[in-house]
Amino acid sequence: MVTVLANTLVVCLIWVLESERLLRHTSTKLVLYDRIELIVPQRRQELIADLENRIGLKVENLEIGHVDFLRDAAFIKVFYTLDKDQTGSIDTLTQAKDFVELGAGYTFISKKYSSDIWKPRHRLYGDMTFSYRTGNWHFSLKERLQLTHMDVNNRFQKVPNALELKSRVKASYKASTSFTPYAYVELRTRFNDPSCSATWNESTLSYSDYSFTGYNDTYFNRFRGAIGTEYKINRQHELDFFLLTDYCYEKNIDTNAEGTKLKSLTFERDLNIGIGISYIFKF
Repeated sequence: MVTVLANTLVVCLIWVLESERLLRHTSTKLVLYDRIELIVPQRRQELIADLENRIGLKVENLEIGHVDFLRDAAFIKVFYTLDKDQTGSIDTLTQAKDFVELGAGYTFISKKYSSDIWKPRHRLYGDMTFSYRTGNWHFSLKERLQLTHMDVNNRFQKVPNALELKSRVKASYKASTSFTPYAYVELRTRFNDPSCSATWNESTLSYSDYSFTGYNDTYFNRFRGAIGTEYKINRQHELDFFLLTDYCYEKNIDTNAEGTKLKSLTFERDLNIGIGISYIFKF
């Protein structure tokens, strides 16, 4: 019964997404345009009329991309609505590219500890971002899987290769050409923290029967949320004003170097709230 209900819900959802009665499906084309004198905001209606005359489609919206003044050309992203039962493979490919973004990278981190020793970390990560735009709204889900390597003095206390997943859900609204308010929440999951078993003795206030059970402890160890607004000064310069909440949950294991005795097992909770401003330069 549960399976039948789930399948019915999936079929209904697909019907809603594909139905033109409830949702209007907008397609896009990337056009290399030659009459760049029409791309200024004051002549937007003339630009739309010229595009509709050339490509034979009803233009719903458009975005001006790269402009080459030496060649008198500009890339324009044209949004239009297809007729019923009409599809276009080029448009489908463009929409898929806009919907999903993939990325990867490497980060070198050097952190100073209380012993005045700098310990380097090497981090590899891969990103997958799902985006959806409707009107002035932009919704996104970003998943980042990262592997961080560092030298550890005691492998029973810290994992040398930490595997984590960062999940961020973000919503933004383009209020004007300059301001874009936004809000997001982010969760970080740690997959392979050290785990152990031990017995706490109230009389001696110590642990006994300790054993290391591997790198298999999984838990949420960070929550971050923010609200703010991006302020676009021009095409290359932006400012970001935000209010940030950061909650960390860390497990601290203290054992001897041989991994035969558990000295302490504590959980550290840290909440920070702050305001900030950042500068973004695009090139």
